[in-house]
Amino acid sequence: MLDPIIDFFVRVFNMIGRGIGWFIALLLWPFVWFSVWYKKRGWLLKSGIGLIVLGIIASYIYLFAITQFWTGFDRDYAKAYVAQESASSAGNSVTSSGSQQCQPSQIVQATADLIDFNVNQNTWIPSTPFAKLGFFGIPWKNTPFFDNKAAFQLGINKALRRTSIELVDRLGRVRGTSGINQNLQEARTGLAYDEDSWYFSLDPFGFRTTTQTNYRRAREKLLDFNKELETCVTNFDARPDNLLEFLDRITKDIGSTSDILRTRMEASNLGWLDPRADDRFWFAYGELYAYTGIMAAARVDFGEVVSNRNIAQLWERTEEQLRSAMNLTPVIISNGHEASWIMPTHLATMGFYILRVRANMVEMRDVLDR
Repeated sequence: MLDPIIDFFVRVFNMIGRGIGWFIALLLWPFVWFSVWYKKRGWLLKSGIGLIVLGIIASYIYLFAITQFWTGFDRDYAKAYVAQESASSAGNSVTSSGSQQCQPSQIVQATADLIDFNVNQNTWIPSTPFAKLGFFGIPWKNTPFFDNKAAFQLGINKALRRTSIELVDRLGRVRGTSGINQNLQEARTGLAYDEDSWYFSLDPFGFRTTTQTNYRRAREKLLDFNKELETCVTNFDARPDNLLEFLDRITKDIGSTSDILRTRMEASNLGWLDPRADDRFWFAYGELYAYTGIMAAARVDFGEVVSNRNIAQLWERTEEQLRSAMNLTPVIISNGHEASWIMPTHLATMGFYILRVRANMVEMRDVLDR
């Protein structure tokens, strides 16, 4: 009685197995054809092709190494700037043995250190040729592979660009009537350079200066500014209104990142299979990673303002929330529905941390504005 039903399912599974076999054979056919063709060639042609294949394999091994191994990553790196906290704000005179000295800026130092982390301690991924070529022409950001570190670096760079703009326009000068510091100006120009430039470009055609070279120059200029500041040659204006504007710019910056996360959440509900969720997540993570250090440094640079306006407790809470966000490092990023119990939505979780940090910054800004 059950024999017809059993035979039906046997035929179905046989057809499925045959279909899978044909599909695998279709995928392997170019490689089988190439191996047959390769065996019939002469040793000279074989050697040339072999070297090309080995070069491609070695390049992808190199790409794997530079994208999967992160050097210098430290969730608690911001403690180094807190340890420099003193009674004097950045740019103020400090007592020294007979020579005039001023307090250097920890914001400038943190920015320079993050550049060092991005392009010296690690390879700058977005301009690496094989990272730009993608997987047989498909950009890596459209695949689940090799794009997390690049997104993380770009997130850091977004925060550094914003900070460099504020250093030039407000913090590194006395109000709007003083001249712009040339070192800060050149640092901002360097950080504004294209993020994916290599030694050669097709558009525009010709040789170019690489992204990492420009970022290294920006780092040197930031360190030069701090040397000038330490000898009281230049200025750092640690006024309450400058801190207010700085916080305002950061809140807008991370607010735009939360919108990037929201847009991706609305565009896809593939859970673990969303190939774009990971780069969105790590971009936001990189930005918060950078602001963790920059905010700790800003508390040192604006120490007198933080103390006089009684926002130390708010500031510490913001730093704690930034540090809590650093603990969110899932192995695989999921972009599921908010109500899903099978596939979580890590983008929503990251967005929650961003909005918590932003809310505290807005509160500090409101206190400063009173």
